[in-house]
Parts: sequence; C-alpha cells; structure tokens
Amino acid sequence: MLKRKAYDRLLKWKNSDVRKALCIIGARQIGKTTLIREFAKENYEYFVEVNFVKEPKAKEIFSGNQTADDIITNLTAFKMQPMEPGKTLVLFDEIQEYPDVRTAMKFLVEDGRFDYIESGSLLGVKFKDITSYPVGFEEIYRMYPMDFQEFLWANGVQNSTIEHLENCFKTLSPISESVHNTLNKLFYSYIVIGGMPEAVQTYVDTHDIAKVIHYQNEILKQYRLDISQYSKESEKIKIQAIYDSLPSQLNDKNRRFFVNAVDKNARLERYENSFKWLADAGVALPCYNITEPKAPLKLNEKHSLFKLFMNDVGLLCAACMENIQFDILNGNLDINLGSILENAMAQQLKSNGFSLRYFDSNKYGEIDFVIQNGLKTRLVEIKSGNDYKKHKAIDNVRTVAEWEFESSTVFCKGNIEKNDNVTYLPWYMVMFFTPTQPPKEFKYEIDLSALN
Repeated sequence: MLKRKAYDRLLKWKNSDVRKALCIIGARQIGKTTLIREFAKENYEYFVEVNFVKEPKAKEIFSGNQTADDIITNLTAFKMQPMEPGKTLVLFDEIQEYPDVRTAMKFLVEDGRFDYIESGSLLGVKFKDITSYPVGFEEIYRMYPMDFQEFLWANGVQNSTIEHLENCFKTLSPISESVHNTLNKLFYSYIVIGGMPEAVQTYVDTHDIAKVIHYQNEILKQYRLDISQYSKESEKIKIQAIYDSLPSQLNDKNRRFFVNAVDKNARLERYENSFKWLADAGVALPCYNITEPKAPLKLNEKHSLFKLFMNDVGLLCAACMENIQFDILNGNLDINLGSILENAMAQQLKSNGFSLRYFDSNKYGEIDFVIQNGLKTRLVEIKSGNDYKKHKAIDNVRTVAEWEFESSTVFCKGNIEKNDNVTYLPWYMVMFFTPTQPPKEFKYEIDLSALN
C-alpha cells in the first residue's frame, strides 16, 4: 500500500479521548477507501463496510426509528458479519448517495459501541441534502491527492534522505548538486503523474507514462459524469463549461479566471454557484485576490477576482491534450510551464494546510501567493525560468511600511540561497513549507485578585 500522511491523522482520531464519527471528504479517486480499509486491517479486529453505491438497499438500515439499537440491529442483519464492541470499525462509504446517514451519527456516537468513519465524494455539494447535521458528533477531515513527499515515498526515497532535505530547508543549507538535480527530475515526474494514487502506483510498477495518462483521462471522464449526475439541472452546462475551460484559463498570462471566456455574455453572479460546486466537490481549488497583503487576509478577499486551479497537476497535464509530458520530463521549460508549475505549488500549499490567496495591483504587481501564518504573512513567488532572482512585485510590496511580512520566498529551479531577505528554495522544498503548529497545550488564566 502507498504510504499516506492521512494514516497518522486516522491514528490520532482513534487514540483521542473523545471520539466522534470521522467524516473523510475529498475528490474522487484520491485513495480514501483504500486508506480506511488498510487502517481497519491494522487497528481493528472487525471491520464492516457499507457502500451505498454498490449496496443501494443499505439505505434500509436507517429506516424506521432513528435509535442506535434499531440501526445496529438493521446493520448486523444486512451485513451478517460479527461486530464486537470496542473492537469494530464501521465504514459508511459513498455516502453522497445517502447523505442522511450523517444524521444518524448522533445516535451511534452516543451509543459508543463501535467506531464510525463516513467517506465519499461530493459531500460538500450534498451538504444541503442532510436533514439534520450532527453538530458535536462528527469530525470532518479533508483529504487531497498525494503530495510530493508521499510521491517520494512511493518511489523508494528513504526517510533519511527526506530528513536531510528538511534539515537543509530549516538551516538554509544548499543541497549537493547531484541530489538537487535528482530531486528536480522527481519533481518533473510529479508534475506529469500527479497525486492520484492509482496513477502513482501505475508509474511505480511500470514507468509507462502512456498508461498513466490513460488512467488520468478516465478520471477526467468520471469527473464530467459526476457533474452530470450530481449537479442541479440548471447548473450542469455552466459547471461543465467552467471545468473544461480550466486548462486554457490557467494558461492566460495572469492566470485569473475570466467568466466571459466561458460565455461572452456571462455574468459572474450567474456562475457563482457553479464555481462553488467545483470547489465543494474538491475538483477545483479557488485562489482569491486580496485587496492588500495584510493579516487577517480573510477580511481582504475579493471573491469577484480569483484563480481556479485543478485539484491535481497530473490531471491538468492530461487535460491540456498537447502531449506536453515528454517535454516536462526532460526539463524542457521552453513550453509554458508557468501555469502548470503554479498549479502544482497551489495543490501542495493547500494540502499543507494553507488557504490560497494572491495579490495583484497595478501599482505593485502580482504576488503569486500570499500565505497567512498566524497573524503573520508570507510572500511566495513561483518562477519557472532562469531569471528567478528578478521579482519586481516582491521588491515593490516590501517597500510599503504598513505591510509587515514574516518572509519572502521564491520557489525556483535553483538551489537554496538567501539574498537581501529573500529566500530562494527549489520547487521540491514546498513539501516542508507548512504552517506553524500550535502548542499541544495552551493554558490561559487571568489573575482576578485585583478585583477583590
């Protein structure tokens, strides 16, 4: 099985003192079900899986009175499998077909006999179909395609090598040229293959890029089918048009999404629900413009100006339909790699836990990503060419006295270097570019003696 960081997240959930139902959401084909099965195999004596696509009659488990006893009685009768309290994990999979299963979580969690995981695609777009949301009884975890570090694990890169790279990242020590060149080649491979687990496994087993691309095209077809099956009739055409236009829109010089490129008579407000559908489905990653790069960034978002990245850079390469994979794998940057590279970085930053925002101003220029870390902000530029030390926008923005930044980082093909308070990092180092973790224990107590 491919090693996934999400496995540790499942372990943390299992070992928590107050365990709720865990609802794992994310796009189709990112490895949710495979991960849960492996987790159950290694951590539970009994595992019961209910799939609402393959077993449509499973909805009858929740018919009648919504009590834990009734539901469990129906479940055991339906599956005919042993279930022992404290030793059993129950998976309700593909619950987008029956969102009301989430309503029942309140009763099952309160009962406490078994552990429950819910999983499915398009749960974000089916949220409104839930009769009663189980507030306080469900913990939501969003999964993403495999990130670059997971891709390295899959390709046999040892933990000791990754630890060495991370140490170089923390100390800003240059990587040896041979290791740097190899990592750049691996990153080119990641751009083409992406993070869909089956695509990665196909590459690891066969190194046949043609097979990888064939599989990626099948996923793209499945996403289009999902749009037809799960979106409202009034939205289908608009969602499909937006999805199909993503590669060409990202190819635009400033990457900003223009709705009139989808339909010359289109108005943004008429397409707003369509954009939200793709984001909620985990198929697209919106990156919003901000009025100024100053925390809190959420208050500065302009939802009328945004970029729209694909959820997986490998799928973006496959969707381009221009046979660009060979050029990328051979490091030929004469093709327009900028948009594809920026998509790869957006995907990794989102997976790392950052919200995606950018800054664009006629006066100062465009910053590819502005990242908030606590109440501090980081400026991030992505450079695909050799002139990566030219970053006029960063230079301009840093001159504004009222805007303070934790750091300014340029991801590029070069080695680790710091010059004039700008840090230059190889593209692959983005896997270590993560938010500062809060302390495990944070106590705050006020001395009230002055009030006595």
